[in-house]
Amino acid sequence: MSRRTATLVVSGLLLLALACAVLFAPVPYAELSPGPTYNTLGDEGGRPVIEISGHETYPTSGHLNMTTVSVTNKSYDMPLLDALAGWVKGDADVVLKKSLYPDDKSAAEVERENAEEFSSSQEHAKVAAFAALKIPIEKQVIVSTVAKDAPALGKLHAGDIILAVDGAPIGRTEDVAGAITKHKAGESVTLTVDPADARGTRRDVQVVTGRAEDDGRALVGITPGILPKFPFKVEIHLEDVGGPSAGMMFALGIVDKLSPGDLTGGKFVAGTGTIDDAGKVGAIGGIQMKTIGARRQGAKYFLTPKANCAAAAQTRPGGLTLVQVETLDDALKALETIRTGQGTLTECHA
Repeated sequence: MSRRTATLVVSGLLLLALACAVLFAPVPYAELSPGPTYNTLGDEGGRPVIEISGHETYPTSGHLNMTTVSVTNKSYDMPLLDALAGWVKGDADVVLKKSLYPDDKSAAEVERENAEEFSSSQEHAKVAAFAALKIPIEKQVIVSTVAKDAPALGKLHAGDIILAVDGAPIGRTEDVAGAITKHKAGESVTLTVDPADARGTRRDVQVVTGRAEDDGRALVGITPGILPKFPFKVEIHLEDVGGPSAGMMFALGIVDKLSPGDLTGGKFVAGTGTIDDAGKVGAIGGIQMKTIGARRQGAKYFLTPKANCAAAAQTRPGGLTLVQVETLDDALKALETIRTGQGTLTECHA
């Protein structure tokens, strides 16, 4: 072998080794792919996804599937080759890892936040569904948070129901601050609570007020919130799911089970979207992956938040109708059109 040939061979091998090293080098990206879907009208793990007790329920048919996105975990070091493949594939999305897992949060913290958002979405779904059905709900004022180093720290806890302040009944969140600020900083205030860890009891808690830095008003360092008190039990059973994006589909499932007839007419409908107590549907992430996952499971219609419509329409899977919704009422009207075949659906367009 001549020196020139040997040089070319060695150079080629070095170039190949370098290319392999680059292609398998880790990059700070994560991959999103279509996750499983769950029929909110069906069962999962041997239990109804939505279980209602203490009130009459009605038979349902068809599907109202909530959708999910599968995400690579924080510890996964994605090779450049996999990232390039993900960018090319039509059924995956590659994004910066820090957009999913912020540097200042551990994987456990992100998971806990997702679980809290999922739990909160269920409560909003119940409130919105009950409002749509005109079922009255009592609202209780609770301790939502206790500030670090606050006068109330260790005395009041998140979830405590605030029944009265200095003997005056509390009916609204603003009543709490109004009663406390009647005191001067340094004075003692008495809060009557039903403790989160001992429901059904009544306890008087005395707190010496602190002073607000901005205007010197008295405070105890809590943020009041609202806890709905439902007239009967609605439980949602799903594990290993996080985030707030199933809210609308949970609300629809609750409405369907509590209403005569059925919402879908036996059709396969999927969807996504956050929901608030007033029934407003909000945008979510990973819309393209959710529409792909829904179509793979057999969905023919996909209820899509208005803010996600344009992005969803750009990669709409064949055979899937994307229906635009802004509120729970929009979704219910769309289901009536799907069920009866009468009327016109507001579809998403790129």
